[in-house]
Amino acid sequence: MTDRQEGQRVIPFPHGGIVVLVGPSNSGKTALLRRLVQEGILLQTEIVSSDDYRTLVGDTEYPDWKGRPREEADILYSDYQLMSKLAFEAMNTVVSMRCRLGRLTVVDATHLQPEHRRKYIELAARNDLPCAAWILDLPEQTLLERDKSRDQPRGRQRVKQQFVQFKRSLRGLRDEGFDFTYMLKETETVQFERKKNPLLAEIGNGVDVIGDIHGCYDEMLELLGRLGYAPDEAGLYRHPEGRVLISVGDVMSRGPKSLETLGFWKKHCGAGIARMIDSNHGWKIARYLSGRNISLSHGDENIAAELAEYAREAGEEAAAQLKEELKQFLLSAPSHLVLCRGGVRHVVVAHAGIRDEYIGKQSGRVQDFCRYGDTDGADAAGAPIRKEWYVEHESGELIVWGHDPRPYPTVVKNTVNIDQGAVFGGSLTAYRYPERQFVSVKAYKDYARDPDSPLIRWERRRFSPPNLRKLVDGYSVMTGVYGEISVRGEFVKAAIDTVSHFTVPMEELVYIPPTMSPAPGVSADEAYLEHPREAIAYYRSQGVKSMVAEKKHMGSRAVLLLFRDEAAAVPYVGRKALGTIYTRTGRAFFDKEGGSAVLSRLNEDLHKAEYWARHDTDVLLLDAEILPWNLKARELIAAQYTHVAEAAVLDREHLLVKLREAENAGRDVAGWVQEMEGRLRSARIFREAFQQYCWDTSGLDGVRIAPFHVLAHSGQTFFDRSRLWHMEHGRELAGLSPLFMETEYRTITSEADEAEVIRWWEELTEDGHEGIVIKPEAFIVRSGKGLVQPAIKVRGRKYLHIIYGIDYLQPDNLERLKQRKTGKKERHALMEYALSVESVERFIRKEPLERVHECVLAALSLESDPADPRL
Repeated sequence: MTDRQEGQRVIPFPHGGIVVLVGPSNSGKTALLRRLVQEGILLQTEIVSSDDYRTLVGDTEYPDWKGRPREEADILYSDYQLMSKLAFEAMNTVVSMRCRLGRLTVVDATHLQPEHRRKYIELAARNDLPCAAWILDLPEQTLLERDKSRDQPRGRQRVKQQFVQFKRSLRGLRDEGFDFTYMLKETETVQFERKKNPLLAEIGNGVDVIGDIHGCYDEMLELLGRLGYAPDEAGLYRHPEGRVLISVGDVMSRGPKSLETLGFWKKHCGAGIARMIDSNHGWKIARYLSGRNISLSHGDENIAAELAEYAREAGEEAAAQLKEELKQFLLSAPSHLVLCRGGVRHVVVAHAGIRDEYIGKQSGRVQDFCRYGDTDGADAAGAPIRKEWYVEHESGELIVWGHDPRPYPTVVKNTVNIDQGAVFGGSLTAYRYPERQFVSVKAYKDYARDPDSPLIRWERRRFSPPNLRKLVDGYSVMTGVYGEISVRGEFVKAAIDTVSHFTVPMEELVYIPPTMSPAPGVSADEAYLEHPREAIAYYRSQGVKSMVAEKKHMGSRAVLLLFRDEAAAVPYVGRKALGTIYTRTGRAFFDKEGGSAVLSRLNEDLHKAEYWARHDTDVLLLDAEILPWNLKARELIAAQYTHVAEAAVLDREHLLVKLREAENAGRDVAGWVQEMEGRLRSARIFREAFQQYCWDTSGLDGVRIAPFHVLAHSGQTFFDRSRLWHMEHGRELAGLSPLFMETEYRTITSEADEAEVIRWWEELTEDGHEGIVIKPEAFIVRSGKGLVQPAIKVRGRKYLHIIYGIDYLQPDNLERLKQRKTGKKERHALMEYALSVESVERFIRKEPLERVHECVLAALSLESDPADPRL
């Protein structure tokens, strides 16, 4: 590592690790370090000195026992030995801590014995850092002369003794295991410089990280086009914004065009506009090109075949040169790359993953982990048993990795897997940062033709239960609608408890209906808390010109997952079933007998109407309201509403009688009478408000289902359809089965429509109905500020007595309620909406259960995060 600049010797400092100074007293170790600090090459904090630590623990650097009586000298020498022992213990603790942080530490001590040096070699190796030795070799006479001028001379005998020990130890020092050894002479002029960590790079204008290519060259070029890269006159693919391409490795093997793909990355890395990470296939091919006796398999043999073809076409000499260039290119690939902004780590790119403590470090152990990941032997078929290293990731950087093919990009604990098995017929994926977006190209064919490919094994494990350890401490879900959504561990634990004990089987829990927020602003009318004007004004402020107002049923939210027949359920939930019906918290809506009756009746009605055949579907997924309210809320009504209402009415009737008696007796209580009359009206409204949502049912008689979102059929979701389409489809269903009911709605495209909807809302709510829900006509709407609320509920004055209390309309109460904050509810509504869309998309694509479950669990976790339940 020693260089020469204009005849002067240059010695580099490693960016991190341990530098051990070796030399007897007076060899100039401390003076050299002091000079390097003055020159700004070293920080004072990067130096640990045995003399300083002796002073720190024992208040003196070197107790002088010369000239003392033998008894005193022995005591002082013993004190010195103990003080030195404790000083080194303290010093080495600090060195160890600095190593754990990957810092550079220079150890200033004599280190004359091999055992004194060995502990630093071992310490650096344990922390995957280099350990260098600087040996200050000066003549004995120089050491003796310098000792005379010291404030605390070591003495001629001690200096000569150290010099002999030093010379003796030099014989085997180069074989002790130091990564670098430098011999420094007194007369030599040496320049020192700091090396930057080669694993660090700046994010700059953005990066595009591409997953395992495996020779899928044509797909790679298509992906580059989608990312915005185009070739210049030299054939280099550049991005107009100056973004940088990064490969997670394994650009070759298995696929059809390994040499072309390798050549592409070699050329672009050489031009400084791309980076490629080391990988297991890259390392194996590099050793093969080095002439090692390597058994080529798992598609690596394709490289040998392509090289042989190249030799036939271009000649042996050209082939030999190409092999050498490719070997050097592959050997130069870093184990991982740390992308920074302003000196702060943001993203780590590693082929097979990386442990937190390895980030920014380089060693054989780190290289092997980054190439192969964390494995625990092989299974019966010889495939590696992969351990889930990412569940331990806590250090905060986003880790982007490949190596382990999965059907779709996987986000777990701030790690992103982007190997989607292109060579196995999957997709080639790029991850864009800082946008945090995925861009994928479907493979043109299954090049590997492996009957037991990782993607096939994933399909076999589709219904395997998820590893909750990945999720329990909090995790993120990448959604197409909202982007990345993170949920905290404390709420995940509560949701897991719910899923574990109370919900329908996990395979059937495919969608959680999102919560709805009221309008961001309360009513400007002093007599109302909520009013349609504010909801309509919100949407117009977001650029929404066409809206739909739907009647809000006072029932219980439910999800209906229905199948054409029992066999049709197997590809979706892994077993035979006609379907399932569950609440928005995932619990079965009906008891077993009642649920079977409803499913059977719906199935019979839909078959009779030829719904399945007309729509060519095996599955129907609905978001609905099931009435009456007391069907699920009987205990709640009895405990919280009926008794309260009766008690309030009786109490206030009694008080009003007494007040009128007092008024008739000439007492001045007219104000109290008026107030009590108002309170009695409120109590009666409260009693009436919930009673009309309740009626008796017998079996299926009286049960009504109001679908308002037709979420999916086989192979397709309906988030691209307008709200009007959903309402008309709900009307179609209402005509097919007496269990289904139509939902009344109005459209809003003008001020006249707005006035008509307000009049309609007033009539509904005065009759005691709950209210309406106002939605954009388009199912998913974005504005310049981001995702627009998918729905806003506007509840009536009478109904809100149930929510906010009997006397909520009293002026003081209403004024206080108008101070409510809806921000958290709005955020939850948007995130739950995005999660619900994502979970349905994944379910209909028949993605692994784990992928659907992470969306559902995240939505339930957000429900565990407390927001004002009255909103």
